[in-house]
Amino acid sequence: MQRQLAAANFIQPTPVQAAALPPALEGRDVLATAQTGTGKTLSFLIPIIERLATSPKETRALVLLPTRELAMQVLSAYRDLTRNQGRAALVCGGLAEGPQLAAVRGGARLIVATPGRLEDYLSRRLVNLSSVRMLVLDEVDRMLDMGFKPSIRRIAELLPKDRQTLCYSATLSAAIREVASLYLANPVRIDITSELKPSPNVKLQTFEVPVEKKQELLEHLLGANDGSFMVFVRTKHGADRVAKRLSRAGFAAAPIHGDRSQSQRSSALRGFAEGRHRVLVATDVVARGIDVANVAHVVNYDIPREAEDFVHRVGRTGRAASFGVASTFAAPDEARALKKMERTLDVTSTRYRVRPNERPAMQ
Repeated sequence: MQRQLAAANFIQPTPVQAAALPPALEGRDVLATAQTGTGKTLSFLIPIIERLATSPKETRALVLLPTRELAMQVLSAYRDLTRNQGRAALVCGGLAEGPQLAAVRGGARLIVATPGRLEDYLSRRLVNLSSVRMLVLDEVDRMLDMGFKPSIRRIAELLPKDRQTLCYSATLSAAIREVASLYLANPVRIDITSELKPSPNVKLQTFEVPVEKKQELLEHLLGANDGSFMVFVRTKHGADRVAKRLSRAGFAAAPIHGDRSQSQRSSALRGFAEGRHRVLVATDVVARGIDVANVAHVVNYDIPREAEDFVHRVGRTGRAASFGVASTFAAPDEARALKKMERTLDVTSTRYRVRPNERPAMQ
């Protein structure tokens, strides 16, 4: 394992890895609050790989995550760490059932799944989880937001009681505490996010702009700045509309949201990561946890509903030691909500105003 980590250039553990690895390797349950991009994936994959290496061959581990994209990222990281030696299965919607079930039944020791598809297999008695000895609930706050609480409960009821459980969440709300009390036994508590705040590597700016001028302003920013843009909108229809208008204006843009097929979502992500799409237009549920390197600019085309979502959106840029820019478009009736969000986060942003009858003239 140490050789594999060194080969992958993992030298210094991140704070969540340094805190979570020792108790997890000892077999303790862990309840950790940490934002995406903090390295928490390794903090549960390393204990899983070590546990499976020293356990009987029938022993399995299960990782539950809210979205297909996150599940695919975790599976990719697992394969990198094990140099494709570890047998693993991806269980999620939008992909053919046959290969997934074949992988599970073919001796997969790690199952990486979204709750909905796994519960469907369990209800049809296509999968047996009686040999699972490690359970990871990752991004559990987002899973609850997406309505997966009943699915998680039904899945957990089918797992052995003498398992180890690792739980990760961006926040520790009452709902998360309830989940912890139900599924974790005397967990080690780790808090890496003592305060909810955007990265200091991100320049924050706000544009007070009429709704009908938002598209024009976005196109102006694209023309006035270099690099890739991740644009956040509130609805699936809005993502399609903004991406289509950008494409008509000559900008390479792709939408990504829950109504797109898995192949469409994978194609959009791959095209954005490889630079074929300069703009990715996304909704919150799909974009949370997506880790694409070197995103230069985040645009809150629509103001997020929660301060936490603002932090997650802004966190797509300025990752690691890089710098980025985050622009928020605030319509006149959103000014009060934006100020409240800034007070909650204790942040200030440079403000610009775009009047109804003028062309944007700022960067």
